[in-house]
Amino acid sequence: MDSVVFLVSGGIDSPVAAYLGIRRGWKPVFVYFDNTPFTGRDTMDRALKTVDRVVKVTGVDGETIIIPHGDDLRMIVDRCRRNFSCLLCKRMMYRKAGMIASERGCGAIVTGEILGEQASQTLRNLVLDSAVVKIPILRPLLGMNKREVEEIAKAIGTFEISSIRAQACSAAAIKARTRAKFDELVREEAKLPIFELAEAGVKGSGPAVQP
Repeated sequence: MDSVVFLVSGGIDSPVAAYLGIRRGWKPVFVYFDNTPFTGRDTMDRALKTVDRVVKVTGVDGETIIIPHGDDLRMIVDRCRRNFSCLLCKRMMYRKAGMIASERGCGAIVTGEILGEQASQTLRNLVLDSAVVKIPILRPLLGMNKREVEEIAKAIGTFEISSIRAQACSAAAIKARTRAKFDELVREEAKLPIFELAEAGVKGSGPAVQP
């Protein structure tokens, strides 16, 4: 059974992607990025509950890792153009997830991204995000529409959990770029200590404490 890193956020999409991936035979290493203070403990609790549900419905358990990400977001918001916030955040997440995957011997990263659902999920932006890691980023929901994903979420029992109200990320991009350019991201990331932040996040990561 191949091990992969599943990125989980507590939203509707990521637990469905995890469920589908596990059903394909991928052993899970669940990773949640703690964006405190831009999100709250309720956001993390919701994500961990969706992980518990996916484990229960699939019968396949896996390690759950919490990676601190709030300092990165604070620096992104303070130093970089706000229309790039989500792209820069996602690229940092992928770097950290790639390092976790390398440490755990995982062959891929799995996300719940749906093409075009958010500004950061346009085809151009997904390509730019994926470029920061050397292993594949798998997106089981990529060509689905939201209704299809919600139907699966309802069937497996994660929809109700994901619908619990929780603090939305307050660092979200303002007038987000939907078709970013590589050289623009390079200029923005030059304002950040990219590798130091990635290493600190992975070193500061730890097992989840269930709510």
